[in-house]
Amino acid sequence: MPDKPVLLPYPRSLVITEGSYTTTDDRTVNFVLNADIVPQGYRLQVTPRGIRIEYGDMTGAHYARLTLSQLSAFYGTTLPVMRIDDAPDFERRGVMLDCSRDRVPQMKTLYALIDLLASWKINELQLYIEHTFAYAGHESVWEHASPFTASDMRALVDYCKQRYIDLVPCQSSLGHMERWLKHPQYQHLAETPDGFVPHWETLGIVRPPATLDPNDEGSLDLVAGLFDQLVPLFHSHYVNICDDEPFELGMGKSKTAVAQRGGAVYLEYLLKLYHHVAAKGRRVQFWSDIITQHPDLVSELPDSIIPLVWGYEDWQPSEQDCEMVSQSALDFYICPGTSSWNSLVGRTDNAIGNLKNAAALGLKYNAMGYLNTDWGDNGHMQPLPVSYLGFVYGAGLGWCVESNREVDLPALLDRFAFGDRAGVMGQIAYDLGNVYQLIPLPQFNGSWLFRALEWSADEMRARYHELLEKHGAEALTPAVVRAAMTQITALIARIDGADMSADDTLIRAEFKQAAELLLHGAYRTLRMLGDSRDASSAAMRIDLERLIGTQRSLWLERSRPGGLDDSLARLRRHLAEYR
Repeated sequence: MPDKPVLLPYPRSLVITEGSYTTTDDRTVNFVLNADIVPQGYRLQVTPRGIRIEYGDMTGAHYARLTLSQLSAFYGTTLPVMRIDDAPDFERRGVMLDCSRDRVPQMKTLYALIDLLASWKINELQLYIEHTFAYAGHESVWEHASPFTASDMRALVDYCKQRYIDLVPCQSSLGHMERWLKHPQYQHLAETPDGFVPHWETLGIVRPPATLDPNDEGSLDLVAGLFDQLVPLFHSHYVNICDDEPFELGMGKSKTAVAQRGGAVYLEYLLKLYHHVAAKGRRVQFWSDIITQHPDLVSELPDSIIPLVWGYEDWQPSEQDCEMVSQSALDFYICPGTSSWNSLVGRTDNAIGNLKNAAALGLKYNAMGYLNTDWGDNGHMQPLPVSYLGFVYGAGLGWCVESNREVDLPALLDRFAFGDRAGVMGQIAYDLGNVYQLIPLPQFNGSWLFRALEWSADEMRARYHELLEKHGAEALTPAVVRAAMTQITALIARIDGADMSADDTLIRAEFKQAAELLLHGAYRTLRMLGDSRDASSAAMRIDLERLIGTQRSLWLERSRPGGLDDSLARLRRHLAEYR
């Protein structure tokens, strides 16, 4: 009998001793309320005479049942004598799913994901919304987006509640408003109605307006009205108003105000929206990226507001930011990510480093929450199962950092995410997620092979030479790219060896498609380097047309049609290049 069961999340303390107990059914379990056990905590004891569960609240009793179910699945009907003392490191353990960068999940997809997250003791879910809720009076914004409706949200709230998950409303409200500002009736609210060049943009590419003018009362009226419609649909005590990444702030209409008053311009807008939402009896969350740039303003934040400190590289989030908000005595969340976006197949080592670093900082500075984010930048091309690796590892760390820091992640994926009886899919997902390291270029917030699909041939060439000249990167060789392609091809060949209990055919097809898109990015890179063997324009056109067709069909298996054409347009534009 194995000494150490495979559990997710692994408990804080598990001691196995000699002896065994043969279980029959739930009637053999004795539940005892123990006021000395902390909220969400439990003690599970298996003795030769039976099973005893002590709990401090009903949530703790529920989590004990989940652990017992996992033990029974691992050992069968005969459990070893053991004692588990367990409780979470973080009061709030959440997942945020991007539902606005073109991909809006079907309800069946969300129900299945909620079941998975609940089984891993996740207790908070946020669906990130920019324009994908059917707000009354704003039909032109969402009419082609296949948005969530009020009935959708009510159904999800109830489904989550039954599984001890708090569904928290989340709506962008300052930056990331481009899907609103592109419409004539809202464009006058933009900070830069004619677009802007981001401060980091070295090629001078103009982006469309994305940030509201915080000094225009119409901006506040717009977003306050959105929260008036959205918040009443939820039972949660929390609301995420976002307010992050207002890239153009101070570059357009507010230029003079920001020059004179600095971060106070942002703070005033934040506080107005805070008071509007807080008046509904909710605690307000917001992304902390702007306020932490102005340490002198942190002390002016209301006591009940909750900063969300985020960062998605393996050296992030910022310890300085964590220390700053911690010293202010504010409750805060630490927010890493799955590293799935801008990559197609994930960035495994980066995700592990980012999730682990965030958990350690959250513990050190006493964060109340650990929110694992999963974004969909640039068309949300990655399929949902690519994110399982980050979800699984984040669920473990969010529960107990020490006992889940060094886990067999492929084994956990096989048992708790893919249900792979052959025990191969977890390792394939893990290894595909590390292909990004085979291209030795600086790769911030994404992978080179994905960028090769995102950029035009001219932009790719310009970005490549910029990496060589400004960042001291070594020049790529065709041999290096082809070695990465060989690794990808070998991993694709192994996928058919998986034997998954659920979504077997779909998951295999999704990983194959993501990997084959990477191969197309590799061929584009070879063409950039002057090696067109197997990458003629005719061959590239045929390959991309095939990939676009497959991407469309797989997308519609889990996601709604709205946004699909926008996402595929990023690939279609290369067809003209190949012609």
